[in-house]
Amino acid sequence: MPFYHKLGKIPHKRHTQFRKKDGSLYHEQLFGTIGFDGMSTNSYHEHRPTMVKEIRKQYSVAPKVVKQNNVQSYRFRGFQVSPENDYLQSRKIVLTNTDCNIILAAPKQSTKSYFYKNADADEVIFVHKGTGKLRTMLGNLNFKYGDYLVIPRGIIYKLDFNTEDNRLFIVESYNPVYTPKRYRNWFGQLLEHSPFCERDIRRPEELETHNEKGNFVINVKKQNEIIEMVYATHPFDVVGYDGYNYPYALSIHDFEPITGRIHLPPPIHQTFETDAFVICSFVPRLYDYHPQAIPAPYNHSNIDSDEVLYYVDGDFMSRNDIASGHISLHPAGIPHGPHPGAVERSIGKKATNELAVMVDTFKPLKITDEALKIADEDYYKSWL
Repeated sequence: MPFYHKLGKIPHKRHTQFRKKDGSLYHEQLFGTIGFDGMSTNSYHEHRPTMVKEIRKQYSVAPKVVKQNNVQSYRFRGFQVSPENDYLQSRKIVLTNTDCNIILAAPKQSTKSYFYKNADADEVIFVHKGTGKLRTMLGNLNFKYGDYLVIPRGIIYKLDFNTEDNRLFIVESYNPVYTPKRYRNWFGQLLEHSPFCERDIRRPEELETHNEKGNFVINVKKQNEIIEMVYATHPFDVVGYDGYNYPYALSIHDFEPITGRIHLPPPIHQTFETDAFVICSFVPRLYDYHPQAIPAPYNHSNIDSDEVLYYVDGDFMSRNDIASGHISLHPAGIPHGPHPGAVERSIGKKATNELAVMVDTFKPLKITDEALKIADEDYYKSWL
């Protein structure tokens, strides 16, 4: 997160004595990425954050790939993923490559009996249905429909839901997730033409500090396995921190669309980026206003990237027979475009009410067994 944030109590200088009222020391932890070259945060703990009492079961959550080399366009019916009580069990990887996993989840219950840490990947959780609170070692964030929750790798967290009807679209990234660099100046500030700015970004303001000893289970995801570890102290024992590496929230409803006289390409919708893929937001917007404009997107070939579009809400102008929760996959190297009749329908229209999240990956995505359970195998014929 390229913006400085401070919360709670911290000492005047890093790596200096910071004492409690009883004279004992707080325990400092540098929480950083890319060695010592990436974004980092200095946090201060009631107890040593290193006290492991036990390592219990370890099991694989690796996706089962059933289609390695895919040239077929697919539609997946995301709401057909069955709800699960447990948060981790609810996470179903539908598309995967060596840079990311694209996951659907319908958890019915909050994470109560354990904490969770993804030690390998940043997570971007898009909240399609549900409200609640993201609780983390670096503070809490309330969430609701339309929120992106960006959780850097290594953050220990829980999700508390207010209801049982929850739907999440999750992207795990093995590269750090940033705001698009073309929207930032060399100081890191978002520029005037950016579709969102710093005041749209919600940072943790509620720090939950526990000073408890006991048996605290943290399920750690590492190299496609979940490892159950028992720590001697509560992981939310941070009294203060400062830095650039922390969870934050951004609502898709605060993304301001960029429009033009003629149809503009998908990068105008970009919201997040990594070295390996981008995440874009399609929001309600005015259509192109050239008198001869065709608002529907032109046919195009994704020569270098797979395109995944997760349909959230509204009327999806360029697609036929698409509903909320559907996912379309258009693989690299294969041209795609509006469905038959979409171009003609779009002419003369003044605005669109669609809401969707797009992921464009630069490496091909592999299709998993979970994806085929909800797949429309004939979708690729829908342009005939």
